[in-house]
Amino acid sequence: MPSLISINNYHYRRGGSDVVYLDHAALMEEQGWNNAFFSMRHPNNLETPWSKYFVDELEFGHSYSIVQKLAMAMKVVHSFEAQKKLKGLLNDFPADVAHLHCIYHHLSPSIISTLRDSGIPVVMTAHDLKIACPAYKMLNDNGVCEKCKDGSLLNVVRHRCVRGSLPASGIVMVESSLHRLLNTYQGKLNKVVVPSRFFMEKFIEWGWPRERFAYIPNYVDASRFEPAFEAGDYFLYFGRLAPEKGIATLMRAAAAAGVKLKIAGTGPIEAELHAMQVELAGDVEFLGYRSGADLHALIREALAVVLPSEWYENAPMSVLESFALGTPVVGARIGGIPEMVIEGETGWTFESRSAEDLTALLSRVNAMPASQIAQAGRSARNHVVSKFNRAGYLQATLALYAELAVKN
Repeated sequence: MPSLISINNYHYRRGGSDVVYLDHAALMEEQGWNNAFFSMRHPNNLETPWSKYFVDELEFGHSYSIVQKLAMAMKVVHSFEAQKKLKGLLNDFPADVAHLHCIYHHLSPSIISTLRDSGIPVVMTAHDLKIACPAYKMLNDNGVCEKCKDGSLLNVVRHRCVRGSLPASGIVMVESSLHRLLNTYQGKLNKVVVPSRFFMEKFIEWGWPRERFAYIPNYVDASRFEPAFEAGDYFLYFGRLAPEKGIATLMRAAAAAGVKLKIAGTGPIEAELHAMQVELAGDVEFLGYRSGADLHALIREALAVVLPSEWYENAPMSVLESFALGTPVVGARIGGIPEMVIEGETGWTFESRSAEDLTALLSRVNAMPASQIAQAGRSARNHVVSKFNRAGYLQATLALYAELAVKN
């Protein structure tokens, strides 16, 4: 029976990448694979017998002493603790494949060397741009940034790319410099799974060989989503309230278009957005964090879901979930979003960062007949069923694992 070790910073459904990590492991278990997990201890973690190997909790938002902060900085660069505990797990679980998701900062890239030294094929799903961009977003305060592609990693410090913090940016610059020197990513990852073609082409622009990638789009199990195709009377944004998500642009556009907007989520600019709403005086309702059936009902009843992103999105699960629920998507033309939305059929796109373009589009969609919105919702549902399904994801993943087993 083949065995898989799945590795990720968090062992609970904290964000989209964590959902993929857990669902991927569950899917492989359904196919008869033995599963083990390697992650970080956290109060919200799901129970697993493998937690005895997990590394100590490391949360950067907590209060720490100077000594603790120095120890954290060292772990970000190279975690000897993670290497030691992973070796212990591998002694008890000789995996056939290791599949990495988000490992930066908490587990550190040092574990890639540990896996390769053990003779295990190593796959990483690129949920973000970290294997190219030290700050993983290709974004700074001035917008999209690719300065490190041809320039010095000192750009990370110069532009304070990590949370606007000089110390945090310095640590990440050192971490990235070390692992570039050690050739940790390009030299030791057998394969990188990319959920969007955009990410693959961007990595190739940054010097990666094309043959190192496997395009495997994310999927949703549409049978678990009950769709509805009646057009609602509001647009919906759901997700993290962060600058790169373009929510301020969306609020300006919604106010200018005179349409109703609901925002579900929390994040670092929540207070700023509330203050902005007082000035705009638009028809905006902040709903806070929503999940599960409550969130599904909001999506199902929306006129359309809006993704006003202003950074290189990968392949947002929010698009697939909206489609599965029969709701079309209004998406920014940036990153992997345009390759998921069929213009005029499953949704509509607009120029990222352009409040004027989005205003016009929201007005146009809001004025569409209910039958046209319903047809877009049906097309969206059919699209996710046919193109982003469980069977296709599984077939591509098993083919990749089989290829690695032969080459190894």
